Amino acid sequence: MKRTRATPVIGLAVVGAVVGFLLEFGAAAAGLAILVPPLSLPVTLVVIAAIVVGFAIPIRRATRGTAKTMIDPFRAMRVAVLAKASSLSGSLLGGWGLGILLYLVSRPVLPSTNAIWLAVAATVGGVVLLVAGLVAEHLCTLPPPEDDEGQPEESHA
Repeated sequence: MKRTRATPVIGLAVVGAVVGFLLEFGAAAAGLAILVPPLSLPVTLVVIAAIVVGFAIPIRRATRGTAKTMIDPFRAMRVAVLAKASSLSGSLLGGWGLGILLYLVSRPVLPSTNAIWLAVAATVGGVVLLVAGLVAEHLCTLPPPEDDEGQPEESHA
């Protein structure tokens, strides 16, 4: 599995921002109430971020040789996939929160500050999940293989 690159992260953030902005715009144009993210969203995203990093720490210890127990390789792969999914979904949700925030502050009459702070919190929660996913993905990487003299091997093309 390859590490997460910046292109899909940025792309999903842009898609999330556009979708968030357009959904708010469409709801307001249709005369419906705009969507304000609840406080439970950023709290849940931060808790999920902590859980993802918590799952990755034992894998890091096992790959660096500081753990005394063996880690199942399938478990390590599942945690790596969870980390990648967390980074991509964090990017999408952070962009969505940013789209809502951009819609709220672009109106001639600003909504309540509570709605703006909840949009900021949703954006921050998405960014925290994105960063935690990238950190957990880094923690799940294997160290470079060593040759017979204990030096890291150089990759030859």
